[in-house]
Amino acid sequence: MSDYPTAASEPSQQQARDVLALHGKSFYWASKFLGSTLASRAERLYMFCRYVDDLADGDLPDKEQSLKTLRRRLVGERVAVGQQAESFISFAQDNDIPLTAAVELLDGMIGDQQPRAVATEAELLRYCHAVAGTVGVMMCRLLNCQEPRAVSFAIDLGIAMQLTNISRDVLEDARMDRRYLPAEWVNLPASAIAGAEPCTHAFVAAAIEKTLTLAEQYYASALVGIQLLPFRSRLAIVIALRVYRQIGWLLRRRRLAWWRGRVVVGRAEKLMVSLRGVIDLMPKTVPPHQAQLHRPLNGLTGVQ
Repeated sequence: MSDYPTAASEPSQQQARDVLALHGKSFYWASKFLGSTLASRAERLYMFCRYVDDLADGDLPDKEQSLKTLRRRLVGERVAVGQQAESFISFAQDNDIPLTAAVELLDGMIGDQQPRAVATEAELLRYCHAVAGTVGVMMCRLLNCQEPRAVSFAIDLGIAMQLTNISRDVLEDARMDRRYLPAEWVNLPASAIAGAEPCTHAFVAAAIEKTLTLAEQYYASALVGIQLLPFRSRLAIVIALRVYRQIGWLLRRRRLAWWRGRVVVGRAEKLMVSLRGVIDLMPKTVPPHQAQLHRPLNGLTGVQ
């Protein structure tokens, strides 16, 4: 049975919660600390993002055209799309979510329909903004954040998480003819990485190390900016940050053995890092956002 509602039905809150619990275990754990109203909003946003992601990576023969049709609907064209998309548009309007962020998300997914070979760090960061920084922009609205500066830090958290995803999923992505690790770090084709031959291990591991180091810069910035969120939301976002960041620590603990497949943060470890996150709630003065983190992102949604 599909996780998603049929074209003729409106998605229920329980369906949204089930999709998050099944596909976004780290986020589902963090959402438990948001309270029912905010958690419900986060579940609805995740359901749409997952819908788009599954559409992009699914087996439909016309998936690229489906993504482009959805993009046309998001920019206001009257084209037929599924109820899932129409429901999200209504949800976005009700919660003042900028549809420009969702359009950028679609652009990132559409780009993934062709073989992906990232050339530079700047290109990597722009991709991460498209598929994850935009989610940070949307989440800021859902969390009732009234502090304009918070958006920059939310973008940083999305980018950090996506860099973590890329580091974790190198082998899986390569098998889909995608190499997100920049060529300036590891100039190997996706096919060579997918083969996981021993001669590639060290080169790819070195690029993963650079990716995780870059992610740490964005995690550090995001952690500072959490103070700008409404108090009710802070613990949940801290937990999401720390649990996701732990994936990178596990990769390093495993000596970046990417050829062994993805790592998973277990329940006990999630609890441990969540407890550590309490210290991050201590009041701190939030300095200005580090402008250099967003220099490669000029012109993108939410970038000031």
